[in-house]
Amino acid sequence: MALSWKLVIDSTNASALADFWAAALEYEVEDPSALIEQLLTAGRIGAEAVVEHRGRKTFRGYAAIRHPEDSFDRTSGVGGGRRLLFQDVPERRSGKNRLHIDVHSEPGGLDKLVARLEELGATRVREVDKGPAGHWWIMQDPEGNEFCAA
Repeated sequence: MALSWKLVIDSTNASALADFWAAALEYEVEDPSALIEQLLTAGRIGAEAVVEHRGRKTFRGYAAIRHPEDSFDRTSGVGGGRRLLFQDVPERRSGKNRLHIDVHSEPGGLDKLVARLEELGATRVREVDKGPAGHWWIMQDPEGNEFCAA
C-alpha cells in the first residue's frame, strides 16, 4: 500500500507563505478553526497556541494548503491528498534548496504564468533556455525559497 505524505516547508511566516502558495498553485488554505474551537473549549490548548489570520483562527506558526479537488476532514480542515504544510522555524533559509517545486503553465503560457507569480510576490532569479529540452524561470517565493516556473 502506498504511503500518504505532505511536503513540509520551513518558513518565518507560515500563514503568509501559505497564502502565496495557495494563490500560486490555485490551492485552498486549510481552515482548522473548527478544530481549534473544540481544543480551546476542551482546554487541550491555550489561547497562546492560536492566532487569527484573515478572520480565521489558525495554529500559531503553522498553515497548510491542499488541492481543491482532494478530500479533506471537515473538522480539522486537513487535506487527504496533495498538501503543503508551512511551519515557522527560528532560522532563515541558508544555502540552496535541495528540493523545490516546479509550477507548470499551459502550453505557450510561461510569460503569463511568470507575470502572475510576480504579482503574487515571487521574484525572477534566472531564465533557463535549453531549446528543445525546455525553457523555464528559476524564481523565489516571498521568503526566498527557489522554485521553477516552466
